[in-house]
Amino acid sequence: MVLEPRSSRSLLQRRSSVSNAIQAGLDGIAVTGVAWYLIYDQFGHITSDYVIMLLLLIGALAVIYDHYAIYRTNVGLSIKAFRLFKAWSATFCFLVVMAFLTKQSETYSRLLVVQLFVFGYFAQLFLHVVVRELQKRFTAHARLDNALIIGAGDLANFLHQKISNNPWFGERVLGCVLINDSAEQGSADAKQRLPVLGHVTDLDEIVAKHAIRTVYLVTPLGGSEVINDVYLKLLDKCIAVNWVPDIFSLRLINHSVREIAGIPVLTLSETPLTGMSLFLKNLEDRVLAALILLCASPVLLAVAIAIKIDSRGPVFFRQERMGWTGESFRIWKFRSMHVHQPENGVVKQAQKNDPRLTRVGAFIRKTSLDELPQLFNVLTGEMSLVGPRPHALQHDTLYSQDIVDYFARHNIKPGMTGLAQVRGFRGETKDIEQMIQRVDSDIEYINNWSLWLDFVILVRTLNAFTGKQAY
Repeated sequence: MVLEPRSSRSLLQRRSSVSNAIQAGLDGIAVTGVAWYLIYDQFGHITSDYVIMLLLLIGALAVIYDHYAIYRTNVGLSIKAFRLFKAWSATFCFLVVMAFLTKQSETYSRLLVVQLFVFGYFAQLFLHVVVRELQKRFTAHARLDNALIIGAGDLANFLHQKISNNPWFGERVLGCVLINDSAEQGSADAKQRLPVLGHVTDLDEIVAKHAIRTVYLVTPLGGSEVINDVYLKLLDKCIAVNWVPDIFSLRLINHSVREIAGIPVLTLSETPLTGMSLFLKNLEDRVLAALILLCASPVLLAVAIAIKIDSRGPVFFRQERMGWTGESFRIWKFRSMHVHQPENGVVKQAQKNDPRLTRVGAFIRKTSLDELPQLFNVLTGEMSLVGPRPHALQHDTLYSQDIVDYFARHNIKPGMTGLAQVRGFRGETKDIEQMIQRVDSDIEYINNWSLWLDFVILVRTLNAFTGKQAY
């Protein structure tokens, strides 16, 4: 028997309020009006080239503003202004790229394009402020629907805060209803100001007494059996029922919501390097690595000669490391220590004033020049310029015994530098807390990965890799 969704429509529905639809329409009108005025002011008439430009602008505006969630989130005015600026700038970047690709850049007035960018942005920002003020005045007198949260704890508290701080949500959370015993009562009293209205066994009376119109089921991972009973109780009361599974007690890695054949799927752990993201990351790595290698080749040659003259042994140090998805690879580094064998089979981390260091080795570790050969690992796709630093396999085994989610850092390519390193979590880890901070930073990087974040980390690396933690 094959399970099929009972409804042909998608379960992931995007809701749009009237005010957001009006705001989107006003933005389109503002941009069109500003462009039309500037064109007529400079040329006296509008040409087919500018009509095409305007159509491309409006089309790109719709797609890019949707990507930046300009109309789907309610945030502070300063944050909204910044997001609007980023989305508007991205739209113009698209137009500029299209103009150069089609060899039409000389067709358009550069002065007009700059004026459209500046005046168009401020026209939209002005309209956003106006609509925001009108919303505040309207919602101040509008009747709010009474809402109830079934469940307690951090997620219930967070949900209550977000609904209460959003004047355009149209709901007022009166309190929560407990699912479990007195232990949950203590958790609710200690962690939130949300009033406890009773127990789930009294749900019928609570709903009738407070004229509840919306219910949020906030259940822990092990409490899903409650949902069926509660849902059947509320089904005949014409109440909007929302299920909010508490997945945030887990260490989430690049989590998301999607659907497969109409079935909603909560992704709890996934690499951010899929599809176009993987292509862009690989392109970034290979182009920049090739340029750096080209520029640094004299330095590489000089370091190699210095190592060979200074001490016996190979120029390069090779060691097995764990990479993306747990596959192992051999890392390239300049040898900075005298050739030696691990003591009792234990790989010892490099320390400050380590006696195993050669004279050249001490210098290249201080300046992080010993890491430069890893550019070859980047070119072969085994590593990235930015990502969690790969550790010796023995250290992976050691730290994974004390840090439950240690191996989650392998959900992305290992890097020559990373967020942990620019925060100062590099070098020897003397206690487990230092490694926990490093792992936390690595997972934060995975959850927030973007090309822009990579760029910021690379810039900060120039300072971090020659600081006091470099040895």
